[in-house]
Amino acid sequence: MKPIADRVLIKPAPADEKTKGGIIIPDTAKEKPQRGEVVAVGPGKDGNLMTVNVGDIVLYGKYSGQEINFEGQDYLIMREDDILVII
Repeated sequence: MKPIADRVLIKPAPADEKTKGGIIIPDTAKEKPQRGEVVAVGPGKDGNLMTVNVGDIVLYGKYSGQEINFEGQDYLIMREDDILVII
């Protein structure tokens, strides 16, 4: 998959299965991850080059992006503006 314009394809990090104290978190109580790895980057928009690169680990807003499933793997497609920070 190749994003267009200023869009980025992100593979979200898996949700935590346990708390630091060892308590198992049920599926209904798991929070959506806000961290992921950049898998693909579009060419940019209006002559502006993209800031993120493939392989970057990023943090993004809780409700950012559009969820898609491709070949059994979950991804998020979002605009580069929705990314808050590169780790």
